[in-house]
Amino acid sequence: MATLRQLEYLVTVIETGSFTRAAELLHVSQPALSHQVQALERDAGGRLLERLPRAVRLTPMGRAMLPHARAALAEAERARSAARRAAGLDGGELQLAVVYSVTLGVLPPVLRAWREQHPGVRVRLLEFAHTEALTAAMAAGRADLAIGPVPEQWDGPVRELGVEEFLLVLPADDPAGPGPVPLAYLADRDWVHYAPGNGLAELLDRVCGEAGFRPRAAVRTEQTAAAPLLAAAGLGPALVPADLLPAGFDGRVVRPEPPVRRVLAAYCRPEPDPLTAAFLAVLGRHTRVGIRRPGGEAGGRGAGTG
Repeated sequence: MATLRQLEYLVTVIETGSFTRAAELLHVSQPALSHQVQALERDAGGRLLERLPRAVRLTPMGRAMLPHARAALAEAERARSAARRAAGLDGGELQLAVVYSVTLGVLPPVLRAWREQHPGVRVRLLEFAHTEALTAAMAAGRADLAIGPVPEQWDGPVRELGVEEFLLVLPADDPAGPGPVPLAYLADRDWVHYAPGNGLAELLDRVCGEAGFRPRAAVRTEQTAAAPLLAAAGLGPALVPADLLPAGFDGRVVRPEPPVRRVLAAYCRPEPDPLTAAFLAVLGRHTRVGIRRPGGEAGGRGAGTG
């Protein structure tokens, strides 16, 4: 049966691309490393790695095993951290999986409050461009808590945080009226779009399709925070989460018609550990997600912010 040490060796070889570099990183001899990988291959029933002259690549069997190996190592680390926290040995680490816009627009005040209350706990952020990738990471055991759009299916607690609104960003001298601006009015424009694989690209395509057109891309960005800046610079309109816009933003911000909104939520496994439960409580008290006036403050706190 495969051991955690063997799975760690496999993952490290793939991440470093070399048996030599993996052995150095793991502080073992290269023959010992190779022996353990070969033992793992015998247990799996076939080759997991293809040894090339200057590189190492996964075989189809290796590609099938790799995500499970990573999930097993992550689960083992969480088990170790949970045991040490229960024994009072250290503050431990909390792993949060989030979509990009949540990192920038929602988390800063929450993490500030958390740091003040739990300075000894490390927080690791795992950021994803798409809701499906976020949910898959949680299902694979890579994080303690996920924050993003409400998942379609989840076997565990789901706590709604509030309604995230999206606003249109235009150049300051744009001829569009004072707002709200019908999306159909912008049908002939070239847009600041999001890169394929970013969930916001699908959202923009969907709401524009409902308005009767497909948005043409003047530029596509992988960075959610770059979209409002590119729109304000005149590359085209952008649809952005309201919480993403900083105070004093110099672009023109208007509400689209019809409104574009989605519900944000936090979700975890059925029996969250005490550290995850504590973060959920802080998240509920300090999350500010609500309907906003363009260029103004949120119109209300998110659901469950007590």
